[in-house]
Amino acid sequence: MDNTPPVGEITAMASNTSNSTPTYYSPTAILTDSQKAPTTFSLAVPTLTPLNNGSAIEEGTKLDLPLWLAEMLAVSKPAGPASPTSLASLDMPFALGPRVLNALKADPKSVDVRAQAPWFYGLGERMLELFEDEEVGEVLLETFRQRALEIADKSQNTRAAMSQAGDSADFMSGLDETERQRTSFLHGKNLHNSLRHLDKDKIQWHYRMKRQQLTLL
Repeated sequence: MDNTPPVGEITAMASNTSNSTPTYYSPTAILTDSQKAPTTFSLAVPTLTPLNNGSAIEEGTKLDLPLWLAEMLAVSKPAGPASPTSLASLDMPFALGPRVLNALKADPKSVDVRAQAPWFYGLGERMLELFEDEEVGEVLLETFRQRALEIADKSQNTRAAMSQAGDSADFMSGLDETERQRTSFLHGKNLHNSLRHLDKDKIQWHYRMKRQQLTLL
């Protein structure tokens, strides 16, 4: 007998179980949660075959799903005493995996973070709501700090920076959406004001990241 709850029940269970506070009217939050995360199903779920292009979802099936859906499945417990603790397990995305973290630790400015995830820092913040991973938090904070200083410098003459060949143009084209918003905001301001605003952003982001880490302790 299939004990898997229908999708409507799964949604209700997730909304009651998740610790995250949804931001329904924030485009940034919606776009951040639309980024993909690797998900492994703990049991067969016949009602969710559309997620696998119509193919059956069996125990052990691995799919890259939007973060909002992957989280919902990970916190949803199916009915039945012999059922697993959740419908699926959520893993850290490749964008925050060991290879990328090691590259960021070696030289944050050399990594095309946009190629990893368009909303790279937002993805990191969301994953720290779900995983207790001090290394990820520390690497992202240091990456944000070092790249913020580089952005402040290059924002003084964005047009010239983008016209240059080599590392400068590569760096600017590899900014994630958060960094691009900062670049647009800082363009035309003097260096002192740019650094002041970027430092304020860094402190605010540092506080949010630390707050997420503390809730997991």
